[in-house]
Amino acid sequence: MDWTLFWVGTTFAVYIGIAIWARAGSTNDFYVAGHGVHPVVNGMATAADWMSAASFLSMAGLIAVLGYGGSVYLMGWTGGYVLLALLLAPFLREFGKFTVPDFVGDRYYSSAARLVAVVCALFVSFTYIAGQMSGVGIAFSRFLGVEFNTGIFIGMGIVFLYAVLGGMKGVTYTQVAQYVVLIFAYTVPAVFISLMLTGNPIPQLGFISNVKGEDVSMLQKLSDTLTSLGFAEYTVTNKTVFDVFCITAALMFGTAGLPHVIIRFFTVPRASDARLSAGWALVFIAALYTVAPAVGAFSRLNVIETVNETVYIAPEEDYAARAAEIEAEGGVPSPAWFSRWEVTRLVSFEDRNGDGVMQIRGPNAPDGLGNEVMINNDIAVLANPEIAQLPDWVIGLVVAGGVAAALSTAAGLLMVISSAISHDLCRRTFFRGMTDRSELRVARLAAAGAVIAAGFMGIYSSQLAFVAQVVAFAFGLAAASLFPVILLGIFWKRMNREGAIASMLTGLIPTFAYIWHFKLGAGKDAGAEEWLLGVSPEGIGFVFMLVSMVVGVIVSLATKPPPQDIQDLVEDIRVPGTRRAHGIADEGMAPAE
Repeated sequence: MDWTLFWVGTTFAVYIGIAIWARAGSTNDFYVAGHGVHPVVNGMATAADWMSAASFLSMAGLIAVLGYGGSVYLMGWTGGYVLLALLLAPFLREFGKFTVPDFVGDRYYSSAARLVAVVCALFVSFTYIAGQMSGVGIAFSRFLGVEFNTGIFIGMGIVFLYAVLGGMKGVTYTQVAQYVVLIFAYTVPAVFISLMLTGNPIPQLGFISNVKGEDVSMLQKLSDTLTSLGFAEYTVTNKTVFDVFCITAALMFGTAGLPHVIIRFFTVPRASDARLSAGWALVFIAALYTVAPAVGAFSRLNVIETVNETVYIAPEEDYAARAAEIEAEGGVPSPAWFSRWEVTRLVSFEDRNGDGVMQIRGPNAPDGLGNEVMINNDIAVLANPEIAQLPDWVIGLVVAGGVAAALSTAAGLLMVISSAISHDLCRRTFFRGMTDRSELRVARLAAAGAVIAAGFMGIYSSQLAFVAQVVAFAFGLAAASLFPVILLGIFWKRMNREGAIASMLTGLIPTFAYIWHFKLGAGKDAGAEEWLLGVSPEGIGFVFMLVSMVVGVIVSLATKPPPQDIQDLVEDIRVPGTRRAHGIADEGMAPAE
């Protein structure tokens, strides 16, 4: 029985069944699931929305390669939810709008501000979704044994079906199912591998325990193995403390400014439920994030021990016959999983010295040999069960989890993109007389167009960086452009439309230009000495966030204050239950008499 086909087929049937069952019948359903989602359900859906391909597929890979340096992703992404729960979620829900641009447009009494916020939301969302579609391509390429690009095209079709049909209502309940799938898919193999390597069934404890049958800790053995091959120690980082701080902060504040995360808090009935949702989301996210360092460490050690110094077997060869020949000659054949993954072009072998033996080496290899093995770090989680020779049903479950992680976030981002175009641009800015039916049609068309654009961006982004790093750029853009205007819009009533527009543009343009220059432009080969203040492209969003906040404050103080009713509104949304007394209502609902 093909367990991969079973798990992926079964879970897809569930997702599409939920999308049909929860088909959106109104714009209120399509954008915010009718404001009727329970906080625990919303917390689980938020966790699935959040634990994207970056978290499921790529974060463990980054930790596997970067070691201690990869911990910034754990700290930043988790800390962002604390900020959201305390500073933003309940107040945004109290405001009662569909989208972040809607909040900006009404709070700053300006269509121009709404338009700039739409541009910011689209920049962030498309950057983020490019990483997700790259993850979709990785998962599908291995599952179907096809090339990476073909995997992306297949994923595009699946996302189109359930995101465009169900809207936010369908996406919410689909994401609950996807959370269950992905958390099992992540933790079950980790438990197996932890038992095999350390004898401890708890991965979080296993990777700091001694190796089974040896008097050395797992982390120490991994560090010793790496240094003997010319790599840096696993428990150190080559990043400066300031750069680590900036990356962590950019991820934290970016989390609190991400449109597809914020929109989830508009789906609950009350402001208090929004804070509860954030708390539950953090609990559900922790279930995966605390396992990630163990998965990364196990993966790195397993890859080296199974691949290094083995005799290469090409994918087109009869693996069993060739392996028997190699063993008869006293050699060790390369693992079967490597041959299977080579079809996807995400792993490869270049025999530089012509000896037919696969050598993994770091830049400072003591024997002077160069590295001959390329393994895309984004496959760490998907390949881990195969590397550890776990049962087929576990391997199939992991593929289903990887697909669920990438698709759940891609769907959430499509909601942001479609609502930004149909609601914020069309209905609220250019075509104010648009009916609900017309808006829903435009939303679905926008989502369909976004799926196609996202697929091609996913193909391109795979050449730019690992999935988690592409996603980190989106956080930098969100931190610099959207977080300042949301925070100041809630807590400082003197912030006006001129300040908001200046702040968003000051954050978005330099951050995007910096990332483009050092990742795609003339500076892509530049070293850390050429970075501004020594801050990497992943962390620059925090620097420009501070600049954009200062610019927003200065411009606001230099121009006339907001109208009195807006200042009263800012006071009101921080006091639960008062906004209806001032005639403010959720979209799709009548204001209080």
